[in-house]
Amino acid sequence: MTANPFSGTVASLMPRARTELAELVAFRSVADPAVAPRSECEGAARWVADALRAEGFQDVAVLDTPDGTQSVYGLLPGPEDAPTVLLYAHYDVQPIGDEDAWLTPPFELTERDGRWYGRGAADCKGGVLMHLLALRALRANGGVPVNVKVIVEGSEEQGTGGLERYAEEHPELLAADAVVIGDAGNFRVGLPTVTATLRGMTMLRVRVDTLEGNLHSGQFGGAAPDALAALIRVLDSLRAEDGSTTVDGLAADAVWEGLEYPEADFRKDAKVLDGVGLIGHGSVADRIWARPAVTVLGIDCPPVVGATPSVQAHARATVSLRVPPGQDAVTATELLTAHLEAHTPWGARVAVEQVGQGQAFRADTSSPAYTAMADALRVAYPGQEMQTAGQGGSIPLCNTLAALYPEAEILLIGLSEPEAQIHAVNESVSPEELERLAVAEAHFLVNYAASRRA
Repeated sequence: MTANPFSGTVASLMPRARTELAELVAFRSVADPAVAPRSECEGAARWVADALRAEGFQDVAVLDTPDGTQSVYGLLPGPEDAPTVLLYAHYDVQPIGDEDAWLTPPFELTERDGRWYGRGAADCKGGVLMHLLALRALRANGGVPVNVKVIVEGSEEQGTGGLERYAEEHPELLAADAVVIGDAGNFRVGLPTVTATLRGMTMLRVRVDTLEGNLHSGQFGGAAPDALAALIRVLDSLRAEDGSTTVDGLAADAVWEGLEYPEADFRKDAKVLDGVGLIGHGSVADRIWARPAVTVLGIDCPPVVGATPSVQAHARATVSLRVPPGQDAVTATELLTAHLEAHTPWGARVAVEQVGQGQAFRADTSSPAYTAMADALRVAYPGQEMQTAGQGGSIPLCNTLAALYPEAEILLIGLSEPEAQIHAVNESVSPEELERLAVAEAHFLVNYAASRRA
């Protein structure tokens, strides 16, 4: 077994990492000005840039990307003729949802039952700290053996494509021999896992209009077309009786080949209420990694409190469709749009607007970088072998990097294991996972440099 010179160093750095993660979590960096002031994202970007400069990075820059957000770039030169590795994370976060459902303040890192709670703690501000810890461990034990580029995105959660377009316009900027995407996660705590596939996504807003204005439901209800009822019918058409996603013309029968996800484990991880069934058919892995999945993210309509007895003239919803590897996100967007238009009842006027899109991704797990990572994870997780799994989420940058740099090897690791509850209330990160993955990343960089010299 490979020696582990980095474990003690990373362990000694964990108190500092907690302090820094608390500082980063404190920024309300939702990349949507309707949810949080732009200054919150700008503050987080400055924090990341300052952290890179403190680690000796050169050419540190806060990049203004075409979607109006900012990403942070830096270069740490390594030995002459060493390979270049790009490390990725993002500092933007999801909205907090129901603040009253958080047990502790969402933007205040709080320790509870051995985990650190706060929005972005795992997804993906913790990924920023994972990269910093790995680099610090290397510098304390002989130096960084590769050229390191770091890119920390500012709008990954919004799917607005700013960094992808910036990279396409500046193709030399992120060029690398290998890429470590620090935005995935282990299959469960303590089981080292690389993510082999990501579903792509498309996000649409659909608006239904039926009347010039709301009407008294007693005077007009029963004949006046209700926009909210029409919208509900449209949204219901996206699911079969068993809950499977049904978009006209979109295949939904692929089978996952690889690590399986036992249904009992999934129910526990997803916190499904007793007596409530799962939706769809096939194995759990089929449903969440290999097939499309539609989700209604939100509906604009009157809230229950204060509602008046009215027939609604207008209603709107945001619909997300996860697109599995092997399916094209552009085609899926066209099919979903056509489906929404075709299933709108009563001749109601319907308008569909695209607000986000990203392609699915499939990694080449036979590449030398995966061998280097398997050895590194074996050291960081004694007695465990690296597993490969899918992930239902999307990281649109992956396909952009694969297209720009077809020879680059792309690996996905990270802190978003099931207990992290990313995108939900009470998101948290396991400090033990942060520590072990930082050790693994340090070993990976050493292993990868050695493999390129061989």
